[in-house]
Amino acid sequence: MGERVLCVRRTELFPDGPFRGIRPEVLPALRDLVRLSPLYLPRDEVEDDPGYQQVIPYAVFRHGRRYLLTRRLAAGGERRLADRCSLGIGGHINPVDGDEGDPLEGGLRREWEEEVEYRGGFSATCLGVLKDESEPVGRVHVGLVYLIEADSPDIAIRERHKLAGELLDIDRLPERYPQMETWSQIVYDHIVERRL
Repeated sequence: MGERVLCVRRTELFPDGPFRGIRPEVLPALRDLVRLSPLYLPRDEVEDDPGYQQVIPYAVFRHGRRYLLTRRLAAGGERRLADRCSLGIGGHINPVDGDEGDPLEGGLRREWEEEVEYRGGFSATCLGVLKDESEPVGRVHVGLVYLIEADSPDIAIRERHKLAGELLDIDRLPERYPQMETWSQIVYDHIVERRL
């Protein structure tokens, strides 16, 4: 049996149709759907089915004015995003992520611990639900964006065969904007527009 991932039905989360951007007002609906009727489906069955939205926690690491920017290497899991840059750390939520409570937070914690090594203090703020339909990956995924405010710049990539990463000042991120995956472009625009 293959990997099972947390999904929500598209029509239940987006009764008026999908949007593009980050919307905090959609967060309660997503949390309610996950809490009341968690739906774990085989990943290979939903990878190309926009009727189900695979939920992805997406953590954006910031220390002062610097952000962690990663680049997905060819060995990474999502072939459609290979060699693209990302401001977010995250991935699919599995049934085990709900064993100790909230699967959204459990999935975020597990993915974070798998992908990076960080021992400093931090605070996390949920910015909202991210959606984009401009690419095939975005049509079948919905993001839950967290801004991680860190008190230390000492962060390292664990999965170096999948990711490369560096801390960049926000003023340098526009140089990498063309190489960013669409979700990261949306996150960057959101941060700049709202002066977060």
